[in-house]
Amino acid sequence: MTKKKQDKTRMKKQYEVGEQETVDQCIDRIRKEGYTPIRRIEKPIFKEVEQNGDIGYEPVSRTIIFDAVPVKDEQ
Repeated sequence: MTKKKQDKTRMKKQYEVGEQETVDQCIDRIRKEGYTPIRRIEKPIFKEVEQNGDIGYEPVSRTIIFDAVPVKDEQ
């Protein structure tokens, strides 16, 4: 891996939207820390459900994660 590519991966940061936090509040938090969101990821949370002896999975919630990079100062 080249040095330039290593610097880019080190600069990325992930932010998770908290349970009592809105998406807008999370984005404000990201910007206050000097980052800009570049990608939104939604991961489902499943629960095991047993019906007639078979185990199945039901989605019960989701986690929202933002990938962010530092804001570059334009001169």
